[in-house]
Amino acid sequence: AALADQLGADVFAKVKGLIQDMIEKLVADAAAEASHKAFCDKEMSKTKAAKEDKEDEVDKLSTKIDKAEAKIAQLKEEVAELTKELAEIAEAQKQADKVRADEKAAYASAKADYEAGLEGVGLALQVLRDYYAEKPGDDESAAMLLQSRKHTKATGAATGIIGMLEVIESDFSRNLAEASAAEDQAQREYDQLSQDNKVATATKTTEVEYKEKDGKQTAVLLSGYNSDRNTAQTELDSILEYWEKLQPMCVAKPEPYE
Repeated sequence: AALADQLGADVFAKVKGLIQDMIEKLVADAAAEASHKAFCDKEMSKTKAAKEDKEDEVDKLSTKIDKAEAKIAQLKEEVAELTKELAEIAEAQKQADKVRADEKAAYASAKADYEAGLEGVGLALQVLRDYYAEKPGDDESAAMLLQSRKHTKATGAATGIIGMLEVIESDFSRNLAEASAAEDQAQREYDQLSQDNKVATATKTTEVEYKEKDGKQTAVLLSGYNSDRNTAQTELDSILEYWEKLQPMCVAKPEPYE
């Protein structure tokens, strides 16, 4: 009986020991599981937040890069168009200068012709008027003079010639006035065109300088955005790599049916 009691006590003691060991193991496993879960919860949450934050940073930098590239391209197009317009204005001014010089030379020549014509007609009229004029003097001398010239003097013809020359003189005067008026108008139009071209050239040149400066500044910003995005992308790649390593450690996978 004493031996049986001793053997029974040993068996129960062994069972109790096994149960105690199992309890301690379960407690240890539970503690380890709790610690692992806490680690996973913390790392998954932190890594997810970091991933989303870095993805947002990369997206924002990509948007800035796209806008900067589009702005630079637009500025280049605008500068090219302004440069073309400046060349067209310069060519138009060059042509206007040539036309004005030709017109001025033509006017100077015509004016000289008209003035010479007026002078010639004026002299001819003066001679004729003097020749056909009746001059007061000694009656006898006048009578003799009139008698000697009677065969050549034709008052009607003289009046016609003088009238014709007066018409020519009037035409010269009118043509000279019209040519002078046309020259003045052409000069005013040329001056206005030149002033408009001067203002347009100054304005467009300033625009080109501003846009080129803006393009250079934007290019500097673009370089910075690209550098920042490369850095952010490298950091994001590291975060994604760590994120992938956490998946098998912390995300429970269902046991397959088989």
